[in-house]
Amino acid sequence: MILDYDKMHDECGVFGIYSRQDNVAKNTYWGLYALQHRGQESAGIAVTDGSWMDVSRGMGLVNEVFRHQLPDLPGQYIAIGHVRYSTTGSSALMNTQPLKVKYSGGHISLAHNGNLTNAGRLRNQMEEEGSIFQTSIDSEVIVNLIARSRKATLEEKVIESLSKIEGAYCLVVMTEEKLIGVRDPNGLRPLCIGKLSGGGYVISSESCALDTVAAEFVRDVEPGEMVVIDDHGIESYHFGEKGREALCIFEYIYFARPDSVIDGQSVYQARLEMGRELARESGLTADIVISVPDSGTTAALGFSQESGIPFAEGLIKNRYIGRTFIQPDQKERDLSVKIKLNAVKSIVKGKSVIMVDDSIVRGTTSGKIVRMIKDAGATAVHMCVSSPPIMYPCYYGIDTSVRKELIAASKNEEEIRQFIGADSLHYLSIEGLAKSVTKAKYQNMCYACFNSKYPGSKPCEQTSENGKYVFEQGAPR
Repeated sequence: MILDYDKMHDECGVFGIYSRQDNVAKNTYWGLYALQHRGQESAGIAVTDGSWMDVSRGMGLVNEVFRHQLPDLPGQYIAIGHVRYSTTGSSALMNTQPLKVKYSGGHISLAHNGNLTNAGRLRNQMEEEGSIFQTSIDSEVIVNLIARSRKATLEEKVIESLSKIEGAYCLVVMTEEKLIGVRDPNGLRPLCIGKLSGGGYVISSESCALDTVAAEFVRDVEPGEMVVIDDHGIESYHFGEKGREALCIFEYIYFARPDSVIDGQSVYQARLEMGRELARESGLTADIVISVPDSGTTAALGFSQESGIPFAEGLIKNRYIGRTFIQPDQKERDLSVKIKLNAVKSIVKGKSVIMVDDSIVRGTTSGKIVRMIKDAGATAVHMCVSSPPIMYPCYYGIDTSVRKELIAASKNEEEIRQFIGADSLHYLSIEGLAKSVTKAKYQNMCYACFNSKYPGSKPCEQTSENGKYVFEQGAPR
């Protein structure tokens, strides 16, 4: 959506199900519906009946792609699904997932959430050895590694492939007989396991999708763990050297649905506490607290509860914008805020307003919203952000700008305040953010976009304008 142009973007969501009792395609559809916030560019579902594999994919939202028919194989009992926001490769049909390949051992389908930092080197090497790639996404590197492996068992093939890739990845992999879930050794992206009442199992990016298909939460997949599900149940394997646990902090700030629980931490409670910490740190007073809906709402409620300043709906969001505006030009971006948001004049007129949002990336949208509220009659607008300034790019599956487009990388807080036209600007500190995520230790989270302390060694630089499209025809390699 065009309002989200000025937001951090996660790459995608993955879902997998193994059940002899349930309609696996339909449950995957509902699971992807629950994960739609993680990617709105494309969606896909793959199913197997034990002897054949069918994949349906398309551009658009889940209900658009599967408006007429779900993939259907009589006796299907395993399915995986994917919703995508692109960070490597363009938004095109060829890059939709799940990917399906045929190899000597049968068929494999794979869906990936994350970003490989060494995909370019691996792909160049495989192309020189004769491999042919059909997409421009890094996920195809993984499926090729699995298919090329000479190890005896599927589990060994996957683990050998994982030993060669670097970066962030949560995977669901399906063969004719097994469902596999994988989480990278740093645990940068979330993945969890649920159990169905009929005895089947579910793997999902977030727990909210388990609730949707009436699966009971079992546990999170651990960093550096591979789980294999078949008729015998679940078997766990640990692979690679155990690195620093580093779940992306933006899962709690913005990406995940508020009703999800990730690594034992309620997303809603974390955001509520971020608002409380922001109120304590800023010490602001005003007539009302409003949010930039929907991602800033929970933090705004926390700010209101801590400060005693009443919360009001000063901005109303139009939730019926179609995907026409996913890739807007500049003229459409200028119109975007008026299409997506509108100020409630009777609420803000004549009042000093504290406006809470989750982040500022480029600053352009924030400035438009501030002007909108002032045009509606607010006497003052104090911008409060429930995250620290974003100063560095992410290499792990978040579509951040090149660094020169990150406003906090080139302007200090006062300069940003002037740029967006707010009467004051207050960011949550890294310390306050860490305190808000009460169930996690500071050292077990990734704050690299705020402080450049990347997990392990710093990834290779990918901040050129064509970095996202490095595998597109004609792009420099």
